[in-house]
Amino acid sequence: MKKYLTLLFILSFGVPLAFADVTLQNDQSYIGDDEAFHVVGEIQNNLKSPLNQVKVLVNLYDVDGNIIANKETRTLVNTIMPTMKGPFDFIFTNINSKEVNSYSLEFDYSISEPKGQVIDITSSELKKDNHNNLIISGIVENNGEITANTVAVVTTLYDKEGNVVAVSRTHPEPDYLGSDDDVFFIVSVLDKNQIPDVVNYSVVAESEEYAAAPEFPVGSMILLAGSVSVYLIITRYSSKIITNLISATNPK
Repeated sequence: MKKYLTLLFILSFGVPLAFADVTLQNDQSYIGDDEAFHVVGEIQNNLKSPLNQVKVLVNLYDVDGNIIANKETRTLVNTIMPTMKGPFDFIFTNINSKEVNSYSLEFDYSISEPKGQVIDITSSELKKDNHNNLIISGIVENNGEITANTVAVVTTLYDKEGNVVAVSRTHPEPDYLGSDDDVFFIVSVLDKNQIPDVVNYSVVAESEEYAAAPEFPVGSMILLAGSVSVYLIITRYSSKIITNLISATNPK
């Protein structure tokens, strides 16, 4: 499907409010093994300030350009720190997925106060279980000075083109961590239609008090029947766009 990008520049006294590098990237749609229609992707923050209240709107169109459905969601990461990404996932269960010919995406955001980046993923293991489900497990650690509450682990999986294949957000048990404490987490990717396309992935964690910490690099992975142990990051660079509040339309 064709790809278009429309930008809205917000000006104040003829001068941009900020030189913003906030982009929508790596998006695609797919039909899950449960016949639900998904649109997934990421918001990349290359500003010097954190983002929060990041909202994404999707419109689905038929072959004649009529809107079939629309929906708004937020990124799975509540605070997107500079240089980091926030994935999103739209799930439509009440439409005929085969009627969808294209979609468009728009997003906006607010600038937030900085948060400490001390919630770290210290290790992980990726494997397939006996039912061919993809399992990601590991350890999340609080390196901050106060207790981290409502800890969440966010995983993003990518195909060989760098597009998002699937995303997930889960809470470890318990979902709070004292200073210097750690806890085991496990994430299941159950959609078997998407698993064969996975070659890379990333995992970050955040809490009410702390933002997700930057990851560190790994290479591509080949998913075997057994397990693959890795330390995680997928780092990608987007083209730079000068803007403050963006409305990005990206029909496919």
